[in-house]
Amino acid sequence: MTPRERWLSALKCEPVDMIPFWPKLDSAYVPYQEEPYKSMSIDELHKFIGSDQHIGISGCIKTIRKETSIKSTPTNGTMKIIYETPIGTLNATNRFDTISHSWHPTEFPIKTRYDIEIMKVFVLDATDEPDEVQVEQANATIKNIGEEAITATGIGVSPLMDWIQHLAGIENGHFLLNDYRNEVEDLFDAMHEKLCRRAEIVSEKSPAVIVYSVENTSTTLISPDMFRKYCYKHLLDYANIIISNGKFHILHQCGHLKKLLANIEELPSNGIEAFTSPPVGNTTLKDGRDAFATKCLIGGTNAYLWTRSEEEIIGQIKHDLDELPHHRGIVLTSGGVMPPLCKPETIKNVADFINNYKAR
Repeated sequence: MTPRERWLSALKCEPVDMIPFWPKLDSAYVPYQEEPYKSMSIDELHKFIGSDQHIGISGCIKTIRKETSIKSTPTNGTMKIIYETPIGTLNATNRFDTISHSWHPTEFPIKTRYDIEIMKVFVLDATDEPDEVQVEQANATIKNIGEEAITATGIGVSPLMDWIQHLAGIENGHFLLNDYRNEVEDLFDAMHEKLCRRAEIVSEKSPAVIVYSVENTSTTLISPDMFRKYCYKHLLDYANIIISNGKFHILHQCGHLKKLLANIEELPSNGIEAFTSPPVGNTTLKDGRDAFATKCLIGGTNAYLWTRSEEEIIGQIKHDLDELPHHRGIVLTSGGVMPPLCKPETIKNVADFINNYKAR
């Protein structure tokens, strides 16, 4: 099988010639490696390892605003974000973490009851439309990639998880939802309407095979009751739109999921990505397979495991694969991004083990 064929069979829970393996290498990984790997591109590293690659492409969408705007200004590792609307302005701040090469929020835009109303105006002013230039570029990218990788794009984050992670923060987000439930739920309704439209455009126009809801779901952030009340019904709508357009809907859920598995099982979504084992997550591949008969599990390991010796990594992966009833619907990954402490030679040797493991 080609990497693309292998991925497609796994997503459909069909037999594979060998279990797909995708170590998630990002811009934070390469700078900490020794030569010759430090001078390699991520694509070159994947080829050295023998990965079944997973490549993101455009969602082929553009957003038009008439009365609102968002401006981002980076200065010395600080990103100031300004949301301007006719009824007020919201301010947020992100800081750049050099070790992880990523931005993290230090100030959220929504702090008060009135801020909720401002954000609602900002959300309602946006109109999403297909971008034919991006469609053309994405099709050219797909042609270039060929059989070497599966392709993916995303529609964004469902309202509650966006609220907790990006708009109000964990602590204040829960307080505001409790104190001003009607106002927050009205905002959620506006956000959901926009995301449904995005799901329609992306699944119709983007040539990507997979469409993600990038949730980062975890019961360390929300409760099972909150997932059921908000996330479930929203994700159900996105999944139905995306799947009806012939795409795979995958949930990026990288946190503690054990108490949510029964609810996730009821969703028509095709799988979970970043399915993370203990001690970083709290679900093993067996937990996932016991819960889901026909969902693809993309993950199965965790960052801590990849900091251990090669023998320990292989031993744990073998144990987790051996206890499964079959290996349909499994894509092994690093869970979250690969920790730089794990050397490329180690990843390659683990890949060789996975490639030689007899898939049942």
